Amino acid sequence: MRKENSSNAINRQFLSESCILNAAVDAFSGRWIPQIIYSISEGLNRFHLLKNELPNISEQVLGRKLKELEKEGIIIKEVIPDTVPVGVCYILTGKGKDLLPIFVSICEWGKKYVVENEMS
Repeated sequence: MRKENSSNAINRQFLSESCILNAAVDAFSGRWIPQIIYSISEGLNRFHLLKNELPNISEQVLGRKLKELEKEGIIIKEVIPDTVPVGVCYILTGKGKDLLPIFVSICEWGKKYVVENEMS
């Protein structure tokens, strides 16, 4: 949980208010967030499937990140009917689906510039 009074939170708020790009990037940045969004888009939409796909993430962190994505309106949590215990899956919203081509563009940029610089 983010502390609203911390200097990081104050700086994040200032940057978000001063430039829409900062606000947009903040909505999907952070450790694990892009990978979780991508994994859900690939059909890994149950908690245990995401945990298996991302073995280095703790269950607490995964749960917290899913809640953050839900709060941002990037995913929704849907109850799977007729399951015992009650099962849920995560689905990308339109807002979440609109991130996918952006991620592809960022990956292409990374292949061109980040990977290139690491090999130099």
